[in-house]
Amino acid sequence: MNNEDMLARLVAQAENEGGDLVTLRAIVEEASDLGAARVLDRLGLSDETAQDDFAELRELLRAWRDAKASAWKAAIQWAVRGVLAMLLIGIAVRLGLWDWIA
Repeated sequence: MNNEDMLARLVAQAENEGGDLVTLRAIVEEASDLGAARVLDRLGLSDETAQDDFAELRELLRAWRDAKASAWKAAIQWAVRGVLAMLLIGIAVRLGLWDWIA
C-alpha cells in the first residue's frame, strides 16, 4: 500500500467514523509524507544517490566557506603589511634616513 492509498483510506475513515484526533493526526502525517515525496521527486532528489549528492553539496559549501574566510584573512594581512611598510618608509623619510638607503 502506498502513501496515496493510505491517505485515501484515512480520509474515508474520517468521513465514516468522524474525525477523531488519532485519525486527523494520521491524515496530516500521511499528507506530509506524500507532499515531501512529491517535492523531492520534482527536484530530482528521490533516487538512491540523493543522500550522496547532498553530502557532496555540503562538503562543497564548507570548502567554499573555508576558502572565502582564508581569502579575507590573507587580504587583511596584506593590507596590514602594506600599511606598516608605508609607516616605516614615512618614518625613514622623516628621520632623513632615506638618503642612506637611496
